[in-house]
Amino acid sequence: MTNLNSIVTGHGPSDGDVFGQIIHALHEQGYVVLSQVFSTEELQSLFLDIKQSSSEEFHEAGIGRENEHQLNHFVRRDRISWLTADHTPAQFYLEWCEKLRLRLNRELFLGLFDYECHYAHYPKGAFYKRHVDAFKGNSNRRLTTILYLNPAWQPGDGGELQMYETDAAIALKTVKPTFGTMVIFLSEDFPHEVLATNKSRYSLTGWFRINNTNAVNIDPPA
Repeated sequence: MTNLNSIVTGHGPSDGDVFGQIIHALHEQGYVVLSQVFSTEELQSLFLDIKQSSSEEFHEAGIGRENEHQLNHFVRRDRISWLTADHTPAQFYLEWCEKLRLRLNRELFLGLFDYECHYAHYPKGAFYKRHVDAFKGNSNRRLTTILYLNPAWQPGDGGELQMYETDAAIALKTVKPTFGTMVIFLSEDFPHEVLATNKSRYSLTGWFRINNTNAVNIDPPA
């Protein structure tokens, strides 16, 4: 297994090429943690956008999809606001993700079809228990991305991400939700959870998806 620190600090393959760093890490271990992909100004613009969003734009997040979707406060208590492709404040981020999608398809042959994302707000006391991002019977989410938007996060604020190997009881990786930190991992391979927060926690969370359209199923749904 490749040492992650050698990748994110620029000493691994593709020195100075963040896409190359991501691709190398995904190939070697299935995940990567990056400390500062975007500029402070870009991050602040996203943070301001999420803070200025009205409460009506956010709704309680559930589990499952379509007919199986349901609220379950025992499993998760975050609130989310889905972003559209024309959401102006996030255009630079969506354009970056599109460039990454094309590079991933070219070098790792993942067949990524599109990208969906939302703002996530974890109020004080919120959490998301251990889960896998790929829905049961519908494994179209291939790659998960999380960009943290917490300018003043301090140890003790909670809301850390804990990642596990399949069936493992001890966390493989704990990620602090500090401003600008970005996590990317294979959605089906890493169960993970968000620990309870002691203050509001914000992120931009998304998924690169494959197209599962077939004779009886349209993906994404109309």
